[in-house]
Amino acid sequence: MEKTIRERIFSLADDEYRQFQSKLVPGVDNILGVRLPSLRKLAKELAKGDWRNDIAIMQDEYYEEVMLQGLIISYAKADIEEILHYVAAFVPKINNWAVCDWCCGSFKLTKSHLARVWGFLQPYLLSQKEYELRFGIVMLLTFYIEDEYIDRVLLLLDTIKHEGYYVKMAAAWALSICFVKYPEKTMIYLTKNTLDDFTYNKTLQKITESFRVNKETKIIIRNMKRS
Repeated sequence: MEKTIRERIFSLADDEYRQFQSKLVPGVDNILGVRLPSLRKLAKELAKGDWRNDIAIMQDEYYEEVMLQGLIISYAKADIEEILHYVAAFVPKINNWAVCDWCCGSFKLTKSHLARVWGFLQPYLLSQKEYELRFGIVMLLTFYIEDEYIDRVLLLLDTIKHEGYYVKMAAAWALSICFVKYPEKTMIYLTKNTLDDFTYNKTLQKITESFRVNKETKIIIRNMKRS
């Protein structure tokens, strides 16, 4: 008899890795301990089959079950509108940074539909739900820090006002990438912005941690810190 998807996930679980992963994703107590490459391999296999039915019958009890759904959607071959329909149903299931970030990074179809996905992301960038908002920001930093979008990205990031730790960290991460790719534009932004102190200082910290920023610039950035 063929194994269910849950049985296949369980067969890939590693308790030692579960303990390690649980430390990386605090507050999440439903981790089985499946390594991401194994989940990706399973997702790619399922995405070639009857993936719509698989997602319809899958449960959300375990961290890996939710992650797998996001990965299957990202690998599935379908019209962009259908994929976005599935993404919209998936986003409310995100309740931690890892599922958010790894699934965002896998939505490669975005590259071929930048304008359409940009429009799709706008409601998430206005959301007051921490992980919906983080989803929007991580999608921006993954696909939209480019010539055509950089000005709009900086403007959007400045309008985000949310007390969630994972929103602030995502915004700082995004701005640090903006600085690496567009240092002049981002420096101008950093001298005149409405960021809260935590996000602003965390942005500076992430910039100084980048290997792609020279020592002289890092000294300038450190001196910009708010007390």
